[in-house]
Amino acid sequence: MFPARPLAMFGRKAAQSGNAYIRRMNSTAISTPQQGITASDRQIAIWLFTLAGFVMLIVLVGGLTRLTDSGLSITEWAPIRGALPPFSHADWLVEFDKYKKIPEYQLVNAGMSLAEFKIIYWWEWAHRFLGRIVGLVFFIPFVIFLVQKKISRAALPPLIGLFALGGLQGFMGWYMVASGLTDRVDVSQYRLAMHLGLALIILASSLWLALNYWRGAPINGRFGKQGTVAAVIVGSVLFQSLMGALVAGIDAGKTYTDWPLMDGDFIPDGLFMLQPFWLNFFENHLTVQFDHRMIAYALTGLIGWHVYRVLQSGAGGAAALSAKWLGAALLLQVVLGIVALMLAVPIYLGAAHQLGAVALLAIAVTHLHILYKQAL
Repeated sequence: MFPARPLAMFGRKAAQSGNAYIRRMNSTAISTPQQGITASDRQIAIWLFTLAGFVMLIVLVGGLTRLTDSGLSITEWAPIRGALPPFSHADWLVEFDKYKKIPEYQLVNAGMSLAEFKIIYWWEWAHRFLGRIVGLVFFIPFVIFLVQKKISRAALPPLIGLFALGGLQGFMGWYMVASGLTDRVDVSQYRLAMHLGLALIILASSLWLALNYWRGAPINGRFGKQGTVAAVIVGSVLFQSLMGALVAGIDAGKTYTDWPLMDGDFIPDGLFMLQPFWLNFFENHLTVQFDHRMIAYALTGLIGWHVYRVLQSGAGGAAALSAKWLGAALLLQVVLGIVALMLAVPIYLGAAHQLGAVALLAIAVTHLHILYKQAL
């Protein structure tokens, strides 16, 4: 006979172990794809994941186009004819002559050689060409899946909406470029932020739809406490990315390069020197960079607290894994931002920081999908 006390202790440990096992099994069962996911669902998911990957690529190339000051090198919007670059020397001279007529050349790049012009032209051409490729990556499989009747009637509206967003993004790209062809030497930071924002919305939407097909749509999903926080994180990452676009649009990242202080103080003087008051948040280099810093601090605190709470909840499985990825992506993005700032935003670090923001958003959307489906 075993003593009563050890038996009681064994019973409590067994019960605790059993409860932990049940929690893990429930988490695994919820986080795995639902029964009934078909091969067609998997194919559609892979298509949408591929689309999201191309959107991430075009955002990276767009960032490099901005960082190399190449965005105004093509002065016309020619959706069909513009798909082909200049081939002959005469064609290149024609394009160069068009560029010489805009303020950027006259006030910033006067005396630029044809060879130098070709460098910035190729960046802008690659960005626009990738935009066309993204359109084909969506449209061709979409038509094939429709013909094969793999897309249900209920699934059509969000996919059509995604296609409409892509068309709007193409127009917004030209609307942005047009702002720098007459009275400015660069594009409007407002239009730059709208252009980037639309790209990020397309990325988040395509990724969410892909996850629906891959893991099963969260039909009975709901926002629990941490799911609500995860939704706030997604919105905050998107908003912070728009603030980053404003920083890039006015080159505010190159003006105050000390950290953790800013111009010698944590809260520097001159934050509201412009009139009217609201203009400071969009056009004052000091204020725009300061806001980007403060939002970054707040977002770091929010994500850190959220990751801790998710891991402490015992959710396990996909929820815990995605929370860890979210924390790691945030840490990398913070380090990239600080280093890029203190080195006055060299091209490679500026591009890496923008790509980090896109990756952080993608991970945040995936994490939200998992928590929403689990109603965590």
